[in-house]
Amino acid sequence: MAVNFIALVTDLQNRTTFRFLQYTGPTCTVYPVPVPAPAPAVHHNWIYRRVVLPILALLRMGATPHTLAWSIAVGMLVGINPVLGTTTVLCLAASVSLRLNVVASQIANHAMFLLELALVVPFIRLGSRVFHTAAMPLSPHMFLLAARTSPLVLTRRLWMWEWHAFVLWAAISVVAAPLIALALTPLLQRLLNRIQHHQYPIMPISAE
Repeated sequence: MAVNFIALVTDLQNRTTFRFLQYTGPTCTVYPVPVPAPAPAVHHNWIYRRVVLPILALLRMGATPHTLAWSIAVGMLVGINPVLGTTTVLCLAASVSLRLNVVASQIANHAMFLLELALVVPFIRLGSRVFHTAAMPLSPHMFLLAARTSPLVLTRRLWMWEWHAFVLWAAISVVAAPLIALALTPLLQRLLNRIQHHQYPIMPISAE
């Protein structure tokens, strides 16, 4: 009798445990949540990466719009200097002597490299007209012929052409530098205001 009672109690315990394990609580329906697609990667162009972003970084570091405007103006004008190979040194000397931002001026200077190459011949031709000197021949054959027959004369003429082009460039730069700086100052001031008020994006994103 006792054995049957113990077996009955054991059977009830096993059934209760099995039902407890089977119970999963109230049923619920799981609805799929749409996951937004990731934004496509934006690839900034060369000018934005090499010119705009460094200038914005300088503004965040405390550079004033007035100083940056003059630094960029001087760097741009020195960058189109017709005497090839002297832009970096001249830009550094001008930035130090005028107490400008060296980084900003060098950024603008190097950004003008292609324009400098394109303006060398126009500066020389314009200098020849202004100073009423013989025009520089554009034919490679004439250059080689002059180099073979009279190299000293060709060297003097090249120096004269470069000097006249340099003087013309300097006169243009004295007038153009304040105009470029005046045009850039309000633009840089607006960028600084957007940075200070955390208005993003600071500039429209341009993707290639």
